[in-house]
Amino acid sequence: MAKIKKKHLLRIGFDEGKALREAMVAMAHDAYAKKGRQAKLEMLQALLNRPEHFVNHDILGLTAKELLPEGEDEGIVLPVLKDKPLDFEVYGKAIIEPGALNQMYTAAKLPVSKAAALMPDAHQGYGLPIGGVLATEGAVIPYAVGVDIGCRMALSVYSLRREHLERNRRNWKELLQTHTFFGAGRGPDRPMDDEVLERDEFRFIDIAKKLKDKAWRQIGSSGSGNHFVEFGLVDITDPDNEWDLPLGTYVGLLSHSGSRALGAGIANHYTKVAMSRTRLARVAKHLAWLDMGSEAGMEYWAAMNLAGDYSSACHRHIHHRISHALGEKPLFVVENHHNFAWKEQLGDGSDVIVHRKGATPAGKGVLGIIPGSMTDPGYIVRGKGNVESINSASHGAGRQLSRSKAKSTITRSAMRSLMNEKRITLIGGGPDEAPLAYKDINQVMSYQHDLVEVIGKFAPKIVRMAGD
Repeated sequence: MAKIKKKHLLRIGFDEGKALREAMVAMAHDAYAKKGRQAKLEMLQALLNRPEHFVNHDILGLTAKELLPEGEDEGIVLPVLKDKPLDFEVYGKAIIEPGALNQMYTAAKLPVSKAAALMPDAHQGYGLPIGGVLATEGAVIPYAVGVDIGCRMALSVYSLRREHLERNRRNWKELLQTHTFFGAGRGPDRPMDDEVLERDEFRFIDIAKKLKDKAWRQIGSSGSGNHFVEFGLVDITDPDNEWDLPLGTYVGLLSHSGSRALGAGIANHYTKVAMSRTRLARVAKHLAWLDMGSEAGMEYWAAMNLAGDYSSACHRHIHHRISHALGEKPLFVVENHHNFAWKEQLGDGSDVIVHRKGATPAGKGVLGIIPGSMTDPGYIVRGKGNVESINSASHGAGRQLSRSKAKSTITRSAMRSLMNEKRITLIGGGPDEAPLAYKDINQVMSYQHDLVEVIGKFAPKIVRMAGD
């Protein structure tokens, strides 16, 4: 008998919980004893897509009822997922976990979906996988943008040369310790003023109004997790670079973080609103959308853009404080969002909302940053405007170990040894952010030759994260 195991159900889109347990019981029924594993999985996939069709089934009925939206009965009318997903490009499929692929297949079955793509740094998340790009018609999906709205990269490049950074690392380390702030509830003792805090959205959108004081306290700071501010060396490798700089090595400041409590509050609030209005089967419940013509949809769009601009302001403040302390003005700055939604057009001219959850905009000539890990290089890139990727590229190396797996398998001593070997000074950070928890950025970039061209590289030297 081809036994169905939990791992098989997780791969096709079941969540941990009662529905998964009921499905395993159902598949052990004598009626299915002679069915092969593939046939069973196809039946369960149909059940996931349309649980309302199975609520009266003698064997699968209990599973179906667990998959229906909470508080609803068999008479509910649900937006129906398509039987087959849209065709979409997967870049680097060999290094993408099955869970991320299955999440993307589910997203590509939404009735509002028009196009999709999956980047090589992809891994499983909530709703849309990290590294997922989804174009929808007339609808915005809060969880396809993500909780950290407007999470972004920012790179300032200075005329300082390698020897300035290598000569006295202690002073550079102190600059980061003095002028950066990380973690929940943290912010500068004296936050800088910013016009973003005077925006009308803070007066007219209730959730933004509630979060304004916290936004003021946290502006110019960074979150926890994989957020960082670091000094490193920038190698400009393209002689036709946009800044007419000579090829060579410069000192750079690279930051990665998002919209802090403001973005998280907006994301969680409007996800609940979307899930209450778009009652999808549980396999797709985190992909609930808001109609762009509805009051809630327009309100989320305004709040999302506010959070994105707030995230940009946070980076601007960080770079201003450190540039001022250095007594230097940047030669240039490159920055980009990678958790956001944009109004764009597909190759056929149709108007869509493009969600990039952990993906970098890579339209023709658009500049961006794709970081590696704390020991591996990041890349300054110029988009090629690839239609198949929906003008997108990866947002980093991407995780190959979950946070819990990394914490249980990577020791702090092993991490310190690697930092010493690579001559990286680390302030904060834990095993969950160790380089071994991430894919090889060079391999990830090898799958993106058709998406971006490389202008330069950033090599981390002094890294600050939360946890110090």
